Amino acid sequence: MPATLVGMIAGVGIVALLFWRVTPMPVMGAWLGAFAVLWLGRLFMLLRYRRAVAGGRPNWRGWLRIWNAATLTSAFLWGMTAIAFYSRGSGVQQTGLIIVIYSYCIAAVPVLANQARVFLAFGVLCFGPMIVRIASDGDIGSMQLAAELLLIVSLISVLAGSYRQAFQRVTEEKLRADGLLDALRVEKQAADAARHEAEVANRAKTQFFTAASHDLRQPLHAMGLFAEALRQRTHEPEVAQLVNSINESVDALEQLFSQLLDITRIDTGGVDVKPQHFVVGDIFRKLRLHYEPEAFDKGLELRLRGGRHAIHADPLLVERVLRNLVSNAIRYTTDGSVLVTCRRRGERVRLQVWDTGPGIRAEDRKRVFEEFYQVPNATAPAPDERKGLGLGLAIVKRLAGLMGAPLDLRSEPGRGSVFTLELPVGEPPRERADAVASKAPAGVTLAGTTIIIVEDEPAVREGLEVLLRGWGADVLAFDSVAATRAWAGDDAPSAAAGAIKPALLIVDYRLEAGQTGVDAINLLRRRFGAQVPAIVVTGSSMTGHEKEAAEHDFHVLIKPVLPNKLRAMIAFKLAGR
Repeated sequence: MPATLVGMIAGVGIVALLFWRVTPMPVMGAWLGAFAVLWLGRLFMLLRYRRAVAGGRPNWRGWLRIWNAATLTSAFLWGMTAIAFYSRGSGVQQTGLIIVIYSYCIAAVPVLANQARVFLAFGVLCFGPMIVRIASDGDIGSMQLAAELLLIVSLISVLAGSYRQAFQRVTEEKLRADGLLDALRVEKQAADAARHEAEVANRAKTQFFTAASHDLRQPLHAMGLFAEALRQRTHEPEVAQLVNSINESVDALEQLFSQLLDITRIDTGGVDVKPQHFVVGDIFRKLRLHYEPEAFDKGLELRLRGGRHAIHADPLLVERVLRNLVSNAIRYTTDGSVLVTCRRRGERVRLQVWDTGPGIRAEDRKRVFEEFYQVPNATAPAPDERKGLGLGLAIVKRLAGLMGAPLDLRSEPGRGSVFTLELPVGEPPRERADAVASKAPAGVTLAGTTIIIVEDEPAVREGLEVLLRGWGADVLAFDSVAATRAWAGDDAPSAAAGAIKPALLIVDYRLEAGQTGVDAINLLRRRFGAQVPAIVVTGSSMTGHEKEAAEHDFHVLIKPVLPNKLRAMIAFKLAGR
């Protein structure tokens, strides 16, 4: 409506300029007064309409009727303008008047085309009087002009009809689009709700596996210790076989918890890739820390080469990949060595794990990365060991995919396998000297060896005591750092502790009152010397103890610890004194 008011002022102004000198003042004054009243009335309507809309209670049909009435009144006044002024002007003035009225009809097309009857009435009121007035002159020229104006009005009506149809199609499409948008909004809300429920379910599943993995490790650990202690007290073959079965089941459950937790975190998007520049040697030191005792127990050599190279990737994911590959290599290799190398090839770095195991047949190489797939007829590396669960390489494949790192397998049956992971080159590191793997002598006995245990779980502590005493060791067990301090003394060793020289410390990581096994290690080493070796046993499958292990010189075992693994670690630690 504001544009209508401005257009009315412009039209009235043009006509007044054209006919001011040729029209008597009473006629001009009456004409201007009529348009002034109409203009003020429409302005008043505009203000009332805006107030009604702002109040939220407009009567749309009522306002439409009022607006149509004002529009038709305007058309009537323009028709009367032709009657009042056409015969008073010359050709230029008459042409100007026709153009002004024609412009009003054209401008009404987008506004009134959707109301066919109102538009027809508007056209008749605007142009009808003008056509009649021109035709009334009676000459041929006037009749031709009237006919042309009649044709123009007809064409404008056709144009309005076409516009009305187009407007209706646009309106229908908009309504259809609005309907689709509403349906899409409903579907999106349903999808968002379903996704939220799935995320909640995935988080619940992850939390369940995490809690189950941690809480069940404690009784599983104690079960394995008691089973081995039972073996020490009987020599019956049936009992020994039963103990072997118990230990294998405990080990299978521990690996199942860890690997299911890894798979769940990857599949639920719980693993974030955080690339950074790091030296491969940092991971190699952790691998040596965890797997050298296991390789040592099997008579294998674990070699790590190329630790000076730098990589740009997520170090935690790279470490997890290498842990799975090295664990598999040690499990299936009975003789020879396991080699982990890092080599640069252009702008890429190749991490490779070589083994001298039985190898993998060509038809099995594509399927080894599937969940729970185990190579048929693959023999375990030793009589007391079993196959894996078929999840380790599936985890490796998923983690490599998350990092966008190509993973390759080459194998030759009877000679061994090599797994290759390609990663981007990192920033050049400082030169680091690779540690030389030491191989301790076998056959370490625990007879006459004093071992101190700090463990707050009664069943685990008792199981460790029974097992270690069965191996010939002298054992002192405490349930807390406070109890250990009370026995060892604060400033100087107590009378009970003065005559004892422990050969090894075995401590749980998480103890009472927020204290850790590291506190117990530091306390006992202050009393008996910094050279006392230590093993930390923890029920958490999360990595993160490596920095403390390197700083405080201890090795980490994850519960449940099978007796043969514990014995191998003890032999490794005692042989390195």
